[in-house]
Amino acid sequence: MKPNLKEALTNEARALGFDCVGVTDPEGIGQAGEYFRKFLEQGAHGDMDWLAAHPERRADPRVMWPAVRSVIMLGVNYGPDEDPLDILRQRTRGAISVYAQGDDYHDLIKKRLKALARWLAAAAGGEVKVFVDTAAVMEKPLARAAGLGWQGKHTNLVSREFGSWLFLGAIFTTSSLPRDDAEADHCGSCQACLDICPTGAFPAPYKLDARRCISYLTIENKGPIPHQFRKSIGNRIYGCDDCLAVCPWNKFAQAGREAKLAARDELRAPGLAGLARLDDAAFRALFAKSPVKRIGRDRFTRNVLIAIGNSNDHVLAIEAERLLNDKSPLVRGAAVWALSQLIGREEFSALAATAIVAESDEAVRAEWQTAS
Repeated sequence: MKPNLKEALTNEARALGFDCVGVTDPEGIGQAGEYFRKFLEQGAHGDMDWLAAHPERRADPRVMWPAVRSVIMLGVNYGPDEDPLDILRQRTRGAISVYAQGDDYHDLIKKRLKALARWLAAAAGGEVKVFVDTAAVMEKPLARAAGLGWQGKHTNLVSREFGSWLFLGAIFTTSSLPRDDAEADHCGSCQACLDICPTGAFPAPYKLDARRCISYLTIENKGPIPHQFRKSIGNRIYGCDDCLAVCPWNKFAQAGREAKLAARDELRAPGLAGLARLDDAAFRALFAKSPVKRIGRDRFTRNVLIAIGNSNDHVLAIEAERLLNDKSPLVRGAAVWALSQLIGREEFSALAATAIVAESDEAVRAEWQTAS
């Protein structure tokens, strides 16, 4: 290995826009693979079948790529410039997770990873592979092992310098680089992240049941949102930042410096009425380059309708009633629930009397019957 290669790597990473960099080796994954297998055995991953595919690859980077000798973990700060919890009091507006208010981080970070990987291959030789949240790589345990932070009681990475707000990427290389020291756990007795969770998604510290997590329910879940969680979702229409935002270590965090990741004004606190009127083309236009786009208009409108039902704003009942005739059964079912929360019992019963007869989709029919 060339002298000072590690220092040169760090300098190059920062020049490319990475805010932190650390190195570990495949053994750095530690016991994370065992914990992950238990997570799967308990069914806590819900419908995320992609998580259950090839668990052996997640448990050991060498199964993913036998030739790997070093793992370079990198982070990009996306710290918000305002408190993500403030919008939760604005019930007629939708709360979109901080990470999804700007451009999709995957594309930005992957380009930077490829550039750094090319530099490393030229400087040190060997082969390289890059990963950014799209392959069977357990980024958070590897980031802890590389010294970028530690996994808090909410299972997310926490940094002493950047708090909860780091996008992660990885470079696997056949070159052998000096390993950084792993970061210690600094959560102490604090459990603010566990206490704030609206749906009780943490059965114990350091354990997550994704099936109860609002991020899972509003993003990964393809069907109707279970009734038991609808009121707790409030006005969160894409993801949830509560457990991240409440972490005391955020007092050391800084606002992100990457303009493409910064929140777009139209996505900071969008009005629910306008969002409910989006057709597919308008949805795609509004969320171009945004992670929100991937869930599609129907799932997104489902989320908006749950927020409308929680708004306590009877004016928004107009939007819910209009969507009773939407082409998507998923949207129609959510509209039924939203309307049941906003109009009087007699008025709702009158609508239900005709809709149950006309509704051919059993799931939507069940929504009418349950709400009645």
